[in-house]
Amino acid sequence: MSSPQPFQASSPISPNPSRRKKSRFTFKHLAQLGLSSTSSPLRVISHVDLDAFYAQCEMVRLGTTEDQPLAVQQWQGLIAINYPARKFGLNRHITMTEAKKLCPDLIMQHVATWKEGDEKWAYHDDAFKNIATHKVSLDPYRLESRRILACIKETLPANLQKVEKASVDEVFLDLSSQIHSVMLERYPELNGPAPYNDHTEKLPLPPTTVLDWQADALVDLDADETEDDDPDWDDVAILIGSEIVRNVRAAIREKLKYTCSAGIAQNKMLAKLGSAHKKPNAQTIIRNRAVQQFLSDFKFTKIRGLGGKFGEQITSAFSTDTVKDLLPVSLEQLKQKLGDDSGTWVHEIIRGHDSSEVNSRTQIKSMLSAKSFRPSINTPEQAQRWLRIFAADIYSRLVEEGVLENKRRPKTINLHHRSGGQTKSRQAPIPLGKKLDENSLYELAKTLLGQIILEGRVWPCANLSLSVGGFEDGVSGNMGIGAFLVKGENAKALSGGIRESNLPETGQERPEKRPRVEPMSGISRFFVKTDSTEEHDDEFGSQNLPGMDDEETDTGSNDIEKAAVTVSRRNEAARSFGNFPLNALSHQQQITDYICTRCNEALESSDALQSHQDWHMAKDLQDEDRVQQPRTSSTNTSKKPTGKKTTAARKKPDKEKGQSKLAFGK
Repeated sequence: MSSPQPFQASSPISPNPSRRKKSRFTFKHLAQLGLSSTSSPLRVISHVDLDAFYAQCEMVRLGTTEDQPLAVQQWQGLIAINYPARKFGLNRHITMTEAKKLCPDLIMQHVATWKEGDEKWAYHDDAFKNIATHKVSLDPYRLESRRILACIKETLPANLQKVEKASVDEVFLDLSSQIHSVMLERYPELNGPAPYNDHTEKLPLPPTTVLDWQADALVDLDADETEDDDPDWDDVAILIGSEIVRNVRAAIREKLKYTCSAGIAQNKMLAKLGSAHKKPNAQTIIRNRAVQQFLSDFKFTKIRGLGGKFGEQITSAFSTDTVKDLLPVSLEQLKQKLGDDSGTWVHEIIRGHDSSEVNSRTQIKSMLSAKSFRPSINTPEQAQRWLRIFAADIYSRLVEEGVLENKRRPKTINLHHRSGGQTKSRQAPIPLGKKLDENSLYELAKTLLGQIILEGRVWPCANLSLSVGGFEDGVSGNMGIGAFLVKGENAKALSGGIRESNLPETGQERPEKRPRVEPMSGISRFFVKTDSTEEHDDEFGSQNLPGMDDEETDTGSNDIEKAAVTVSRRNEAARSFGNFPLNALSHQQQITDYICTRCNEALESSDALQSHQDWHMAKDLQDEDRVQQPRTSSTNTSKKPTGKKTTAARKKPDKEKGQSKLAFGK
């Protein structure tokens, strides 16, 4: 593959007296583009999606030719099929025998597995026969994913890139800032100040009538638009974006041998749909003037957030599942049947409006390793052998995250155990002062398992999972616990002394604390937004989780190999598209609760559990203090942080006139 090509100059000026004299866009819009503002109509987003990623990983590892049919196997099923194999009619619903009949030359490569008792994952030829003693490993694909992400970042300018890793095989790019830089360089007329210093002034029109889209798949324009209409700056911006993405794809191809498809549009939702429009190894351009034409033939259930039960609700309410038929429905009708917020969101999204940001924070927030047992396991010894594998699996990923260099470290460890229809959970903090290694993780996990076993009725066990979370960067300048126990001026002095003594010797000041985020109000409280990302290593398809698309299709859904990350995909819609209605996800159940061991309360997350446990500790300290001090108030001001309504404490009668309160405990 040839090296990435430099940007090509736009077509020369072609005089045309019938041209409009001014652009539709203003100097303000141009400035917003440079800031990557979500409100800029010139904004350009790309979604880059690796083609049949797991299959490609095995093709590169094995060194097969690109026309060799290959499928990735897990146990007795196919979870990923490359494009040469798809030409024979293979899909993930057929058996191994049927696959061989349809395609005699098919290579069936089993995924790497952890073997019970081993300390490292490997490729085992007989893994498909040993589901009871082997566990799937995603490490080969995870490592390649990180190499690809690094390649993308190396290709883009360091000071202008905004990259979001959406999953193991897909990335969002906000190209706005880079495009702004290129536009100012390529079109000097944009460099000058706005006339009269008025940023609402219209820009001059681009000095071109024809744009060179090269080999891109160009979506047809809307019915009232024609290619004879002169392009405006939004067309120029997306053209430059296509050049950037073409270079990125060429770099991945040349350096790492992977092909990928891309969608380029004004927002994340359209870009993602575009990347699946022409596969494999192609990129689709959706100009602003082509959005409605592009969306009209889609089933709206293929749009993220409009699938599942929420999509079924819309389909039932309006007797259609296509965008084209839903467009004539008024905003008032949508609000009436779906609610104000959901109706408004649907009205906007089917018209291609999406203002969610590309979130460049790609660091892992949690890691999970799990195994579903078929047949179930029945002894602590069996469970402990699997905990050893889970600990090794997670620790190998922690090393990549920089735990040895104290760059990043998890704060909590969680164990989940399922027997029959009941799931039990235990959590513990990971000691900060102790070296974090594979053995320490195993010992913590074994302790949590012991706590669960003590409750009884834990066998047979159908599933075990171990996870770590609460990641934070290397910590410095923390206060000791004494600073929280000493009162008054002594506490202030201790706090100041500790903080100052732990500052770096470079003379730099301690960074300011982040401003407190105000509670969401108005429409924003009805939407979900999750910034964290997770790494899961679970059995592919073993849990039959809701929300998974069983169809093997590239249009509007992910490739079949993405079934391997089903747990994290429950929240991926929020990561990928920002805000969308809660009831669009309300049908998706939580995998497990976090249980407080002191009061058996179920919490929604590890952070909520940690906060809840901190409340218990503060309450204990308060109770101890009350034993030694006079009782000055009958009102308990502490509040249990459960996020749920609790039964109000019985209110004591007020004192009558002339009545005094006895001071007990003196």
